[in-house]
Amino acid sequence: MKRPISVGVFLLVLFGVTMGWSQSTGTIRGTVMDSSGAVLPNAEVTLRQAATNLERKGQTDNSGIYQFTALPIGDYRIEVRASGFRAALREKVHLNVNDIAQVDFSLQVGEMSQTVTVESAAPIVETNTITVGHVVNEFTVQQIPLNGRHFVDLALLVPGSVTPPQNGFLTAPLRGQGSFGVVTAGNREDTVNFMINGINLNDIVQNQITFQPTINTVSEFKLANSTFSSEYGHTSGTVVNIATRSGTNELHGEAFEYLRNEALDAKNFFDNPNLPIPPFKRNQFGGDIGGPVW
Repeated sequence: MKRPISVGVFLLVLFGVTMGWSQSTGTIRGTVMDSSGAVLPNAEVTLRQAATNLERKGQTDNSGIYQFTALPIGDYRIEVRASGFRAALREKVHLNVNDIAQVDFSLQVGEMSQTVTVESAAPIVETNTITVGHVVNEFTVQQIPLNGRHFVDLALLVPGSVTPPQNGFLTAPLRGQGSFGVVTAGNREDTVNFMINGINLNDIVQNQITFQPTINTVSEFKLANSTFSSEYGHTSGTVVNIATRSGTNELHGEAFEYLRNEALDAKNFFDNPNLPIPPFKRNQFGGDIGGPVW
């Protein structure tokens, strides 16, 4: 048996990958019914993650409900089988961090050897939780141009978030590290609770984020702005759940360099128009690798 993991820069990130499976994971649940709408108890439900072949099996209860908790984020394949009915299959069910995805099935009468593949779009409204939040997905985290490569700056893409005051006690940006806070949903920057793979990332004295993990180890994160569930309670403001990237059954890696210099930049408003652009050079480079550990 093998469990894919990623090789990251920070040991704390790696510790969080193996130990923190609560708030950085998600849940898939649903109801299995027949074509008349009657629930089907004891139906066999098999769930498999596409990237790692992680497989979980279960059965529906007397109400026809199944549920899988503590699932790593990613795409899943769900298959449902019941005696006297055709098997039902749903591909590419995407699970975001801290999501509760509702995936229902309606089985048709027939032989179990026959399979019906179901395709459907993701629901627009989340009906399984009253928490109000927004997910910054992996594509945005990894691909969007980001000056300085600080993931906290991506929180400004969430509706209701604004740049904190630069002369604030906890929000004054540090050279090379950016700002350590965000103001969102009307909450103060010192009420935000940052969590990485379910582990608290806040300083216990000033309640600011202790360090910013490199953006190449961040898969996605979610800002929950109000009506949190019962596992939260460390702070009164927004909860930021960070999930780190995981490896797959194949070896993958990348090398990168992000470059900024005066040849690519326009003049500052306060620069002397009669002089050349002042010298400016910034090179950020590195790499990462991920794969299976046997």
